[in-house]
Amino acid sequence: MNIQEYFGRISYNKPHKDADLQTLTAIFQHHIQTIPFENLSMHCGEAIELDLQSTYNKIVRKKRGGWCLEINHLLFWALQELGYDVCILGAHSYDPAEKGYTAEIDHILLKVVIKGGSYIVDAGFGGAYQTWQPLMLISGKEQPQVPGIFRFLEDNGTWYFEKVKRKHYIPEPGGTDFPDTPELGNIRKIYRFTLEPRQIDDFQELNAYLQVSPDNILRKKSICTLQTTNGLLALVGWTLTEMKYNYMEDMDLVNITTLTDEEVEKTLRDKFNIVLENKLVP
Repeated sequence: MNIQEYFGRISYNKPHKDADLQTLTAIFQHHIQTIPFENLSMHCGEAIELDLQSTYNKIVRKKRGGWCLEINHLLFWALQELGYDVCILGAHSYDPAEKGYTAEIDHILLKVVIKGGSYIVDAGFGGAYQTWQPLMLISGKEQPQVPGIFRFLEDNGTWYFEKVKRKHYIPEPGGTDFPDTPELGNIRKIYRFTLEPRQIDDFQELNAYLQVSPDNILRKKSICTLQTTNGLLALVGWTLTEMKYNYMEDMDLVNITTLTDEEVEKTLRDKFNIVLENKLVP
């Protein structure tokens, strides 16, 4: 395992002598724009091993992506190698269908301390709730980024992570354009967490459970999302969504295409730079 090989994987070739916020932000952005959030292994009959060597081989050498347990674990290793003060945290993600947070921890994120300030770094949420920069761990402060406005709220040692939703503009093939209508200022809860440091082994049970539990979204749907320079790409099943952030004032442009089986494979290769070893069943 070699940090230069990791830099090659994420196309990063800038200086990295200082473990500062500027370098962290640059590495983070390269990471999220080259490493997809994806769960394709479990839809290809491949087991997902939660050890660093397996994750490194899969993401860096085989040029795959991974889910939060893999992506953030790899980033944790890289930041440690570069001398950052970084630790792993665990979160309970918000389930809109259940209108509540999961009972068990089901997400991994990182906390980085730079010059006494704490930042949350999470490369593994994917889709429209993926941050593009490290976030200051401050309660109540709105932190605007290209994908939208993020914020943390702290209550008695528990931190809540949220995003202000934007409207979606969806051009229809039939010629009728219509904006999707979440009200402006509509808050999307993402997850809650505490600052108790975790080890990667704390997530082994979760890693095994997510691969066999029929109820969770990762078993139900094949997912591959990647951040681009101005938005995101998301392939869920046979549906490809291409989003351009802030296409118009406080509105994102969303294009949705339904693909054939052959187009799924081609799209993974052309848009996500993923070539699978085994047959995907979307």
